[in-house]
Amino acid sequence: MTEHPFDQAIALAQSDIRAGQFTGATSPHYWNMVGPFGGTTAAVVLQSVLDHPDLLGLPIALTVNYAAALVAGPFEVLAIPVRTNRSTQHWTIQITQPDDGGAPQVNTTATVVTAARRETWGTNDLPMPSVPRPGEVARFSSGPAGVAWMGQYEMRPVSGVIPGTWDGSGDRSESIVWLRDAVPRALDFASLACLSDMFYPRIWLRRAKHVPAGTVSITTYFHAGVAELESVGTGYLLGRAVGQQFHNGFFDQSAQLWSEAGALLATSNQIVYFKE
Repeated sequence: MTEHPFDQAIALAQSDIRAGQFTGATSPHYWNMVGPFGGTTAAVVLQSVLDHPDLLGLPIALTVNYAAALVAGPFEVLAIPVRTNRSTQHWTIQITQPDDGGAPQVNTTATVVTAARRETWGTNDLPMPSVPRPGEVARFSSGPAGVAWMGQYEMRPVSGVIPGTWDGSGDRSESIVWLRDAVPRALDFASLACLSDMFYPRIWLRRAKHVPAGTVSITTYFHAGVAELESVGTGYLLGRAVGQQFHNGFFDQSAQLWSEAGALLATSNQIVYFKE
């Protein structure tokens, strides 16, 4: 069976597993103009923790800081469990590539928190929006040239599509869209981390102006366990993203991902730079 493109993109080889050292390589299938799609970088970070033999529990929080764009080619990942408690574990992660002189250059830093969850009371104060079912929504046809990663996903926008005219007439920043892999793949934590970064910069919608923009840092919180992810399988997720504050070259946007059954699986917040 042919390996799924996403699994190829996040595949890591163990160079020194006890020291938390891994190697990987960027994928042309998930390219995003000047570097890899940030969602796949986040997935690589999380995968290094999931592959580590000292892992405790399941992911509950992931923060990825994009210090610089990865370039095409190999990279190294260092994942270190800096503190392990009875039920939580705290990790630091770095991704490096050699600079022109061959010296390691950090381009991504990250932290991950994992936890051994236990059964407790729970509720959801953020219900899924009432929207048409995926089959009732037209599929987004294609992304812009040079953005290969968009072709790896099936997107069915309910609202907030990328403006067709960049005329400065925007007045809202919310998008709602059904999402899943274009080539069917069962949902897991790595793909959920990637999907949390699926939403284009909110400033493009809010202003209807195509200004340069890119994520500086994203934090994703995982609200699901293995059973909840397995129940999704290869089905759709409903994603919602909205901007919050746009100020002096930076803005933040939040996002939520629900299963078709209405379970809130993950939430994220990111800070994004933009230029006039």
